[in-house]
Amino acid sequence: MKLLFDQNLSPRLVHSLSDLYPGSSHVREVGLASAVDSQAWEYAKGDGFVIVSKDSDFRQLSFATSQPPKVVWIGRGNCSTADIEAILRSRHLDLLPFEKDQESSFLALR
Repeated sequence: MKLLFDQNLSPRLVHSLSDLYPGSSHVREVGLASAVDSQAWEYAKGDGFVIVSKDSDFRQLSFATSQPPKVVWIGRGNCSTADIEAILRSRHLDLLPFEKDQESSFLALR
């Protein structure tokens, strides 16, 4: 599973989670640092990424349009990069079936 981390998340997550999510990237790494959400959406859709964000706009996009891409929404307020890494590590076994599910497009993690 390849994750595309949104601007509101640290690019350090790409490296720190590479053992579980190889091939992941951050919007900064693919030239989308100042892109609007729809551009990141199209990039993720075209390259087979699951978007990870704390942004409610991606949550709304996932309900308004069909997948791909799928969206993993981190539903926590202010938290550290280490907290986000811990969430994605501890929920790895939930993310794998989510990626394969043909009907699910949104997963909230807290």
